[in-house]
Amino acid sequence: MAVSRILDDAWRLQRLAPRSGPLHMVLDTDTYNEVDDQFALAYALLSPEKLHVDAIYAAPFHNNRSTGPADGMERSYNEIQRVLQLLGRTEAAPVFRGAPAFMAQTGAPVPSAAVDDLIARGMAAREDDPLYVVAIGAI
Repeated sequence: MAVSRILDDAWRLQRLAPRSGPLHMVLDTDTYNEVDDQFALAYALLSPEKLHVDAIYAAPFHNNRSTGPADGMERSYNEIQRVLQLLGRTEAAPVFRGAPAFMAQTGAPVPSAAVDDLIARGMAAREDDPLYVVAIGAI
Protein backbone atom coordinates (compact mmCIF):
# COMPACT_ATOMS: atom_id res chain seq x y z
CA MET A 1 0.00 0.00 0.00
CA ALA A 2 1.34 3.42 -0.91
CA VAL A 3 1.99 5.69 2.06
CA SER A 4 -0.03 8.50 0.45
CA ARG A 5 -3.15 6.40 -0.21
CA ILE A 6 -6.40 7.89 1.05
CA LEU A 7 -8.25 5.32 3.10
CA ASP A 8 -11.86 5.82 2.00
CA ASP A 9 -14.93 4.24 3.61
CA ALA A 10 -15.17 1.43 1.04
CA TRP A 11 -11.57 0.41 1.73
CA ARG A 12 -12.15 0.46 5.50
CA LEU A 13 -15.32 -1.64 5.20
CA GLN A 14 -13.49 -4.17 3.06
CA ARG A 15 -10.81 -4.47 5.77
CA LEU A 16 -13.47 -5.06 8.43
CA ALA A 17 -15.25 -7.82 6.51
CA PRO A 18 -14.77 -11.32 7.96
CA ARG A 19 -11.77 -13.10 6.45
CA SER A 20 -10.99 -16.76 6.03
CA GLY A 21 -7.92 -18.15 7.69
CA PRO A 22 -5.83 -16.61 10.43
CA LEU A 23 -5.15 -12.87 10.50
CA HIS A 24 -1.57 -11.64 10.73
CA MET A 25 -1.26 -9.48 13.81
CA VAL A 26 1.15 -7.86 16.20
CA LEU A 27 0.17 -7.36 19.83
CA ASP A 28 1.17 -4.16 21.63
CA THR A 29 0.58 -4.73 25.33
CA ASP A 30 1.41 -3.38 28.77
CA THR A 31 1.08 -6.92 30.09
CA TYR A 32 2.28 -6.25 33.63
CA ASN A 33 -0.15 -3.37 34.15
CA GLU A 34 -3.43 -5.29 34.47
CA VAL A 35 -4.42 -8.96 34.31
CA ASP A 36 -6.59 -8.68 31.17
CA ASP A 37 -3.53 -8.43 28.92
CA GLN A 38 -2.21 -11.83 30.02
CA PHE A 39 -5.53 -13.36 28.97
CA ALA A 40 -5.47 -11.51 25.64
CA LEU A 41 -1.93 -12.71 24.97
CA ALA A 42 -2.81 -16.31 25.84
CA TYR A 43 -5.96 -16.19 23.70
CA ALA A 44 -4.08 -14.82 20.70
CA LEU A 45 -1.35 -17.45 20.94
CA LEU A 46 -3.77 -20.32 21.55
CA SER A 47 -6.07 -19.42 18.64
CA PRO A 48 -3.98 -20.32 15.57
CA GLU A 49 -7.09 -20.97 13.50
CA LYS A 50 -8.02 -17.26 13.93
CA LEU A 51 -4.79 -15.39 14.60
CA HIS A 52 -1.15 -15.58 13.62
CA VAL A 53 0.85 -13.56 16.16
CA ASP A 54 3.81 -12.22 14.18
CA ALA A 55 5.33 -10.21 17.06
CA ILE A 56 4.63 -9.01 20.59
CA TYR A 57 5.54 -5.50 21.75
CA ALA A 58 6.00 -4.53 25.41
CA ALA A 59 4.31 -1.18 25.98
CA PRO A 60 5.22 1.35 28.67
CA PHE A 61 2.92 2.28 31.53
CA HIS A 62 3.28 4.28 34.73
CA ASN A 63 1.17 3.86 37.84
CA ASN A 64 1.60 2.38 41.32
CA ARG A 65 2.95 -0.85 39.75
CA SER A 66 5.98 0.85 38.17
CA THR A 67 8.49 3.58 38.88
CA GLY A 68 8.04 5.13 35.43
CA PRO A 69 7.34 4.32 31.78
CA ALA A 70 10.70 2.58 31.22
CA ASP A 71 10.20 0.39 34.29
CA GLY A 72 6.62 -0.35 33.25
CA MET A 73 7.74 -1.37 29.77
CA GLU A 74 10.50 -3.59 31.17
CA ARG A 75 8.09 -5.23 33.62
CA SER A 76 5.69 -5.85 30.72
CA TYR A 77 8.52 -7.33 28.65
CA ASN A 78 9.37 -9.73 31.49
CA GLU A 79 5.69 -10.58 32.02
CA ILE A 80 5.29 -11.42 28.32
CA GLN A 81 8.25 -13.79 28.63
CA ARG A 82 6.69 -15.34 31.75
CA VAL A 83 3.33 -15.91 30.03
CA LEU A 84 5.06 -17.44 27.00
CA GLN A 85 6.98 -19.78 29.31
CA LEU A 86 3.83 -20.80 31.20
CA LEU A 87 2.12 -21.55 27.89
CA GLY A 88 5.12 -23.55 26.68
CA ARG A 89 5.31 -21.18 23.71
CA THR A 90 8.62 -19.35 24.19
CA GLU A 91 9.32 -19.52 20.45
CA ALA A 92 5.77 -18.57 19.37
CA ALA A 93 6.63 -15.00 18.31
CA PRO A 94 9.48 -12.56 18.76
CA VAL A 95 9.10 -10.15 21.68
CA PHE A 96 10.36 -6.57 21.38
CA ARG A 97 10.87 -3.85 23.96
CA GLY A 98 8.71 -0.81 23.33
CA ALA A 99 9.40 2.83 24.07
CA PRO A 100 11.08 3.60 27.40
CA ALA A 101 9.18 6.90 27.62
CA PHE A 102 5.90 8.43 26.53
CA MET A 103 5.85 10.84 23.59
CA ALA A 104 6.47 14.33 24.95
CA GLN A 105 5.00 16.07 21.90
CA THR A 106 3.50 15.38 18.51
CA GLY A 107 6.13 14.72 15.88
CA ALA A 108 8.74 13.60 18.41
CA PRO A 109 8.57 9.78 18.37
CA VAL A 110 10.41 7.71 20.94
CA PRO A 111 12.64 5.13 19.21
CA SER A 112 12.42 1.48 20.18
CA ALA A 113 12.96 -2.01 18.82
CA ALA A 114 9.17 -2.49 18.72
CA VAL A 115 8.72 0.60 16.55
CA ASP A 116 11.43 -0.52 14.15
CA ASP A 117 9.88 -3.98 13.87
CA LEU A 118 6.37 -2.61 13.35
CA ILE A 119 7.53 -0.30 10.56
CA ALA A 120 9.36 -3.15 8.83
CA ARG A 121 6.38 -5.51 9.12
CA GLY A 122 3.91 -2.86 8.03
CA MET A 123 5.94 -1.95 4.97
CA ALA A 124 6.32 -5.63 4.03
CA ALA A 125 2.63 -6.49 4.47
CA ARG A 126 0.77 -7.45 1.31
CA GLU A 127 -2.37 -5.66 0.17
CA ASP A 128 -4.30 -8.95 0.17
CA ASP A 129 -2.90 -10.09 3.54
CA PRO A 130 -2.68 -7.05 5.81
CA LEU A 131 -1.00 -6.79 9.17
CA TYR A 132 -3.38 -5.97 12.01
CA VAL A 133 -2.02 -3.98 14.96
CA VAL A 134 -3.78 -4.92 18.18
CA ALA A 135 -2.88 -2.20 20.68
CA ILE A 136 -4.22 -3.10 24.10
CA GLY A 137 -1.69 -1.10 26.08
CA ALA A 138 -1.99 2.64 26.63
CA ILE A 139 -1.92 4.42 23.27
